[in-house]
Amino acid sequence: MAAAKKAVLGPLVGAVDQGTSSTRFLVFNSKTAELLSHHQVEIKQEFPREGWVEQDPKEILQSVYECIEKTCEKLGQLNIDISNIKAIGVSNQRETTVVWDKLTGEPLYNAVVWLDLRTQSTVENLSKRIPGNNNFVKSKTGLPLSTYFSAVKLRWLLDNVRKVQKAVEEDRALFGTIDSWLIWSLTGGANGGVHCTDVTNASRTMLFNIHSLEWDKELCEFFEIPMKVLPNVRSSSEIYGLMKISHSLKAGALEGVPISGCLGDQSAALVGQMCFQDGQAKNTYGTGCFLLCNTGRKCVFSEHGLLTTVAYKLGRDKPVYYALEGSVAIAGAVIRWLRDNLGIIKSSEEIEKLAKEVGTSYGCYFVPAFSGLYAPYWEPSARGIICGLTQFTNKCHIAFAALEAVCFQTREILDAMNRDCGIPLSHLQVDGGMTNNKILMQLQADILYIPVVKPSMPETTALGAAMAAGAAEGVGVWSLEPEDLSAVTMERFEPQINAEESEIRYSTWKKAVMKSVGWVTTQSSESGIP
Repeated sequence: MAAAKKAVLGPLVGAVDQGTSSTRFLVFNSKTAELLSHHQVEIKQEFPREGWVEQDPKEILQSVYECIEKTCEKLGQLNIDISNIKAIGVSNQRETTVVWDKLTGEPLYNAVVWLDLRTQSTVENLSKRIPGNNNFVKSKTGLPLSTYFSAVKLRWLLDNVRKVQKAVEEDRALFGTIDSWLIWSLTGGANGGVHCTDVTNASRTMLFNIHSLEWDKELCEFFEIPMKVLPNVRSSSEIYGLMKISHSLKAGALEGVPISGCLGDQSAALVGQMCFQDGQAKNTYGTGCFLLCNTGRKCVFSEHGLLTTVAYKLGRDKPVYYALEGSVAIAGAVIRWLRDNLGIIKSSEEIEKLAKEVGTSYGCYFVPAFSGLYAPYWEPSARGIICGLTQFTNKCHIAFAALEAVCFQTREILDAMNRDCGIPLSHLQVDGGMTNNKILMQLQADILYIPVVKPSMPETTALGAAMAAGAAEGVGVWSLEPEDLSAVTMERFEPQINAEESEIRYSTWKKAVMKSVGWVTTQSSESGIP
């Protein structure tokens, strides 16, 4: 067996996809974009108090090592030589905030996850200091002041965690989003790790000027963030450093491979779906739901509650592209909640079975505003509600209503996108883990009343990171020229109900949303300390 010939495939590219609910490592053939092997590990979320969401940065890093190691083993079993892996890309959950000690490599606190609400009072205090006639935060960053973004999380850590304050005073503290924490750790950590981020992740911190593409002194002063803790900002496609694994890991086989792609997960999915033209859009169904529309080289500011964000910059000398984004906090997370908190399903896949049994929510509506409402409302006071219940309602109807909620929320951000862009989307390109759910995809087509189109390989986030890594200068194994991009096989879902019924259901949903708003006042959320 040892003499069996290794399969010859040409250059391969790996991608670390570190999401909110799981970590994956995937390996692609750079010439065909075919997925060769992957491994996935679920990540624990900690909810130490009401509204708080944390993860352990060391567990996240460990999960990356484990996924790399297991994927390399699987490639070995397929007789694929891992020395063909020529580059690695990183894609990550955005905004989630880590502060660590650069001398020991130890995190100084848990990662504060993007969904976390502890900073609501921080946000309220800061918003009083923004002049009504000059919202310089929004005009520089493209973002509304919200608990969602990193600056307020970092502010909270500096205000409340002594270990963080002390490390900043002693010049030992480094701040980063998950991409920075991973790249720093994978390139050597305390032994020469590279402290960097890319423009897409930087654009989610609220400290980054999306016009000049630099950390903004005025914003850092406003949030009182010392600039010395910030990572260097680089393009999304260039060699940041080489893999240097201090662990006694089998993944040591990737020692010396360049890490050369970095994109926030939603930007990565835009690249993976090949939305390189102005006006092309994709919707990703993960923990949350994110609709991004490429607006080309110009920043478009929304009148309807969308964010303006950096889409990608695929090379040091390449132009920056922008996007409009509709962000929904809770999509796949509602399924995880039905599994872990209510126990009405044992695995996420089971939701499809339950929903199929009834084929309707029977007038039951579920607004999963667990972290308030994001786009298009930006209502931090909202909380989750299930309404329209009768004695007839059972767990199948609630499961169906949860799937509908994902679709209705997408419809709201799609409507906002169509109003901002003036040209309605004729179809919706989708990706992400939940798109394997056929009922969800059909419901989505029915509720939007346009066709929904899904690539047969739904891991577009990882694909985007791999493309950026493989195309980087000095790697050059992946061509992003339109004529070289492989054609993707697609599955289409056409709307099957009449438009009128679609509209009635949607207007009832909006009524339910209004009932979820104004639930929490700051006092009650602050005093919810066990």
